[in-house]
Amino acid sequence: MNIKEYELRLVEAPRQVTITLLLRDHEILLAMKKRGFGSGKWNGVGGKAGQNETILEAAIRETQEEICVIPKDLQLVGLITFYHPYSHDGQGFNQQVFVYLAREWQGEPQETEEMRPQWFDQDAIPYEDMWWDDEIWFPIILRGSKVKASFMFDAEENIIDQVVEEVVSF
Repeated sequence: MNIKEYELRLVEAPRQVTITLLLRDHEILLAMKKRGFGSGKWNGVGGKAGQNETILEAAIRETQEEICVIPKDLQLVGLITFYHPYSHDGQGFNQQVFVYLAREWQGEPQETEEMRPQWFDQDAIPYEDMWWDDEIWFPIILRGSKVKASFMFDAEENIIDQVVEEVVSF
C-alpha cells in the first residue's frame, strides 16, 4: 500500500498538530522529548490545538509550555502529514503537522517535565536520535525553502512511502 491508496481509505482526517523550531545564527534549538509519544527523540516543540484554538495559537502556547519561551513572528515553513496504517487501529497516529520557524522569542529556553532543550549547530544536527523523516525535510527548511510532504510508516516506524516537495506557499 502507498500513500495515495491509504488516503482513499481514511475514515477521518489526520489530527492537526504543530512543531516549532527556534533558529539563531547557524544554530537550531531542538528538545529531547522526555515522556509520551516520541520520548527519547530530539525534535521541535509542539502539540495539538485545544478547543477553540487555532493551530498558530497552539504553536505559541505549546512552545511556552514546553520550553518557557514565547515565539514571535512565526513563519509556516512546512506542512507534513504522517501516516501510520500499521498502528493498532490503522488510523490513530495519523498527524498533519504545521511546522513553524521563529527567529525571535521572549524568554530563554528552559527544561520542563516534558522537554529538555538544547542548541545544535545546523551542521551537527543529531539525526540518529530523531525521527527518520527529519533528515529528509529539515535540510529543506534550513536552507530557507518551504516543504509539503507525506510519509507512511510501517509497524516499526520505518518509512515505507514518501512524497516530498519544495513549495512557494501553502
